[in-house]
Amino acid sequence: MNQFPAKNLLLLFLTAFIWGTAFVAQSVGMDHIGPFTFNAIRSLVGGLALIPAILIFGRMKSEERRREERAQRKTLLLGGVFCGLALGIASCLQQVGIQYTTVGKAGFITALYIVIVPILGLFFRKKVGPKLWVSVVIAILGLYLLCMSGSLQLQKGDFLVLLCAFCFSVHIMVIDYFTTKVDGVQMSCIQFFVAALFSGLCMLGIEGIPDPHAVAISWAPILYAGVLSSGVGYTLQIIGQKGLNPTVASLILSLESVISVLAGWLFLGQNMSAREVMGCVLMFGAIVLAQLPDRKKTRPEEA
Repeated sequence: MNQFPAKNLLLLFLTAFIWGTAFVAQSVGMDHIGPFTFNAIRSLVGGLALIPAILIFGRMKSEERRREERAQRKTLLLGGVFCGLALGIASCLQQVGIQYTTVGKAGFITALYIVIVPILGLFFRKKVGPKLWVSVVIAILGLYLLCMSGSLQLQKGDFLVLLCAFCFSVHIMVIDYFTTKVDGVQMSCIQFFVAALFSGLCMLGIEGIPDPHAVAISWAPILYAGVLSSGVGYTLQIIGQKGLNPTVASLILSLESVISVLAGWLFLGQNMSAREVMGCVLMFGAIVLAQLPDRKKTRPEEA
């Protein structure tokens, strides 16, 4: 059996590419509006962007499929709510944490979900073989070389981003549970509206009502983060994760850190050190190792 379908791997890699190149939008968007305002609006835009796709695909479905989806509405709603809460909390923690730590440390700590996911998976009887554990260790070393420099002391921002990594891990596990039961695009749409509601409540309680002029100035990064990073990216994640080992999925998604560095080198003229290049090589090596098929062992007593 093919454990790592090419289509799923491609969708997750595309997700990582979108997220990696969206860092500029997230950074620029914070110049005029607060982190909760930014997340609330981008999540709302992401949900609205998926409504036309849901309507179009809905017309193409058979009547039998529509009956099945009506019977799954409760499960769909639960999945969207749980995914939305995990995503909303994780996004807000990340956005606030970036204000108090370096980008490199934030990238490394966030990507610790590649370690947290297989650990959480053990509680849900998700099998993680030695090869995947070796891949995780190599990926962590690659991320360290790629993102970390200077002190390893855990500051306020580091702690917030660490909590963010845990919430993203929960998000991956929730998707793994629900994605085989319901329509992925519909669940993604619900999760964005839930995340927008959570971020909006935080916005009103902490930042207050946003300034329309400040929001208008930030329209470009909001649209990019909302439509591509949120609407497209997280939807591709849900579809790509379907039937895939969550540990493998987390490894591929962690390429976001590599892509963000490469994007800075290609489009912003930011040079890469030998240390960063080695980190990229190790990250790609970890992904390739995770995808290699396992050898089947034949036991004498089974002959």
